[in-house]
Amino acid sequence: MATNDKLRVGIVGASASRGFASIAHIPALQALPQFEIVAVCTTRPETAEEAAQRYGARLAFADPAQMAVHPDVDLVTVSVKVPDHYTPVMAAIHAGKHVYCEWPLGRNTDEAVRMLDAAERRGVRHAVGLQGQMSPAINYVKDLIADGYVGRVLTATMIGCAGNWGAAIDRAYQADRANGANLMTITGGHQIDALCHCLGEFRELTAFAVSQRDRIPLETTGKLVAKDTPDQLVVNGIAGGKNAEGAVVSFQIRGGMTRGTEFLFEIHGDRGDLTLTATTRASMQRQELIVRGARGDAKDLAELPVPAKYRWVPDGLPGDSRYNVAQLYARLAESIRDGKPASPSFAAAVTRHRLLDAVTRSSETGEKQVF
Repeated sequence: MATNDKLRVGIVGASASRGFASIAHIPALQALPQFEIVAVCTTRPETAEEAAQRYGARLAFADPAQMAVHPDVDLVTVSVKVPDHYTPVMAAIHAGKHVYCEWPLGRNTDEAVRMLDAAERRGVRHAVGLQGQMSPAINYVKDLIADGYVGRVLTATMIGCAGNWGAAIDRAYQADRANGANLMTITGGHQIDALCHCLGEFRELTAFAVSQRDRIPLETTGKLVAKDTPDQLVVNGIAGGKNAEGAVVSFQIRGGMTRGTEFLFEIHGDRGDLTLTATTRASMQRQELIVRGARGDAKDLAELPVPAKYRWVPDGLPGDSRYNVAQLYARLAESIRDGKPASPSFAAAVTRHRLLDAVTRSSETGEKQVF
């Protein structure tokens, strides 16, 4: 570790001009005194040098394996498209470096399990970018439910939008199910993870993962590409968390919807109600959410301000894509320094991959899945 005791980070996918690393990971790390960005890695030496100059990194690489073995790198962040996660993650693990990988962890459950097993054998800290678990509002709602604010949860509904899964698509590789990056895994995975974080894992479910278009034009060229990924998702089931055992749950992601309700999570209990709603037309995990609640004789929902204890990053950090990423990094720093498992870890990613496998099986077979 560096002599100034900062955790030194190397970022795979640190483009100088685009990508999630540039709008979320890099500003999040720059806002946290626990970290220093020392290295960047892109696919070409010239773009790596450009990114290094832009972000003030001392080291630039076009090979993630070379970056991983460099002695000045403590933590490797992998923020590239999903089908390219496996190689740099495994390179980091084999080099004995801690690793943070964006969600979905792998193209499929098998890849995710292999990464988890390798990280556990090597003894490194590992985290996955299920940033919804770091949202102050979501964690507040989780605790309110566990503390009995609504009593026993009777039913819950979560609906969300994936506006980019409409009449056209911006990235051709997302139309191919084998790449593991689509409406169900990305938007669906983030949002159903937040639901389970608050209510506990499903005990049983039935699902419809539906593709309403088997060919879709690219936004840039209009060229039609084959599509075997879902653009609509519905999951109904029974939850099993604290104060939510037996709760009836409905979950829906609406592809291509760019108007109407962006995100809504309603929890109804025998003593009260809670809601989580959006503040912007952005993905649920990439924005501030508003908590409202009512119980007893109250007629209307009232806003419940999120207590300061749910915020672990410096004041003034905007509540956009960078905020929950910074929250996750802050927790990861603690786990590395204390030698304790990170959360959400690769194990959490495997759990979520397996849940999405069950959703797919139910949709394909029409059979209820029981856990």
